[in-house]
Amino acid sequence: MTAVDERMIALIDEHPEVFERYKIELLRGEIVMMAGPDWVHNDIVELIRDQIPAARWHRMTTQDIAIPGEDSEPQPDLLVIERGAFEGPGRLVPAGAATLLVEVVSKTSALRDYHTKRSVYAAGQVPAYLIVDPFAARCTLLTEPVGAGEVADYAATRTSKFGDPVALDMLGMTLDTSGFKTLPGTPR
Repeated sequence: MTAVDERMIALIDEHPEVFERYKIELLRGEIVMMAGPDWVHNDIVELIRDQIPAARWHRMTTQDIAIPGEDSEPQPDLLVIERGAFEGPGRLVPAGAATLLVEVVSKTSALRDYHTKRSVYAAGQVPAYLIVDPFAARCTLLTEPVGAGEVADYAATRTSKFGDPVALDMLGMTLDTSGFKTLPGTPR
């Protein structure tokens, strides 16, 4: 960690109220701050979370993930882990406990969601990563992580448009995307 990173962390610790509206992540050694998400983004996260059976799965938002071998502590929009796979304490959940990570693309996150986090999550051997893109009105499900470091990736990709069901075999369910709203523009 650099002196700049340490000063930034100290500033956040000293004045948390200033940073409440921001999402802050560490991605491959870089501190990334993003404005809070908009209504469509949060609505999609809620629609996904509410479909995942709570009796079997923890469905956590704003939860930091520890990625072994990476200088990264991403905060996915939704973390799904089987009950009992991790019970805490601490702010970092080991990537190995995750079953599914979900990112909803925003105007400023497209590059990170489609490329950086794809590689980071694959390096962490997260079994499934779902990218929900309200600009392109599509979902991309990535499975079968391979490789390590910056060359890590997912071997299997399934893309579907909003309105089509998305089979989430790792959760034993099918995701209904018919209620997902879209946003104008194409940040990709």
